[in-house]
Amino acid sequence: MTAPGQTVAAPPPSRGERELVTGEAVTLDVKPASYILRAAGAAIDWLVYMLVMFGCILLLVATGGGLDAAAGRALVVLILVFGMVVLPTTVELATRGKSLGKLAVGARIVRDDGGAIGFRHAFIRALVGVLEIFMTIGGVAALTGLLNARSKRLGDLLAGTYSQYERAPQATPLPLYLAPHLTGWAQTADVAKLPDRLSRRIAQFVRQAPQLTQAARAGLSAELAAEASAYVSPLPPVDAETFLVAVALLRRQRDAAGLAIEQERLQRLEPVLDGLPHAFPDR
Repeated sequence: MTAPGQTVAAPPPSRGERELVTGEAVTLDVKPASYILRAAGAAIDWLVYMLVMFGCILLLVATGGGLDAAAGRALVVLILVFGMVVLPTTVELATRGKSLGKLAVGARIVRDDGGAIGFRHAFIRALVGVLEIFMTIGGVAALTGLLNARSKRLGDLLAGTYSQYERAPQATPLPLYLAPHLTGWAQTADVAKLPDRLSRRIAQFVRQAPQLTQAARAGLSAELAAEASAYVSPLPPVDAETFLVAVALLRRQRDAAGLAIEQERLQRLEPVLDGLPHAFPDR
C-alpha cells in the first residue's frame, strides 16, 4: 500500500541482465546491448566482410587468368574462409571485442564475467557465425537473440560471451546554490559523518526534485532530512529541502577539496615513486 502522492520506484532490472558480481564479490551495474543495436552492428559488420570478400574475388578474377578451374575454386574457398572466419576473429581479438559495427553502436563483446575475450571466444563466435549469420542471412542469430535476455546469438551462448553497451549518457553537473543566510553555518557545519549511501540518496533527490509532485517532494525531503539530521551538526533552522540542498552542496565541495589535496600530494610524490633509488641508471 502506498500513501496518496507517494511515488513508487520502478522495479530494478533483473540480476541477470544488469548486475555482474566480480571475483571480489563486488557488484557492477552493466548494460547489455539491446536487440536493435546488436542487429544494426551485425548488419554493418556483415556488409563490410561481404565487401571484402567480393573485392578479393574480383581481384582474383582480374589477376588470375592463368589459373585452372581447381586452383580458382580453392582460392575462392580460401577467400570465403578468410572473410567469414579469419577476418572476424582477427578484428575482435585485436580490438578486444570490437569491430566497425560495434564501434558504430557503442558495444563491445565481453565474457560473461565481464572480462576481455580471448582467441577461443572470438574463434567460436566467428565459426558459428558462418552458420547463423552468413548461411542464414542472420535468421538463426535473430531468432536466438529474441529468446535471450541479453540478446545473445548462438555463437555467444557457445563461447560464453555477450555484447555490452558502453556508451553512458554524459553526466551534467547539478547546479546547487547555498541560501545566503546559511553562509556562516556552512563554515562550521560538520557533515563528515554522513554515510555515503545516504549522501547519494540526498543528491539524487535534489536532482529529481523538480520532476516530483509537491506532496511527494515534501514527504521525501522530510524523510531524508530526518535521517541526515543525526549526522549533521549543528542543524540549521531551515525547511527540509533547503537543508538537504545545503548538505549536498557542502558535502560535494568538501569531497572535491579532499580529492584536490590528494591529487596535489600524489603530484609531489610522483618523482619519488617513478624515480630509481639512489639515481640508479635505467638499464
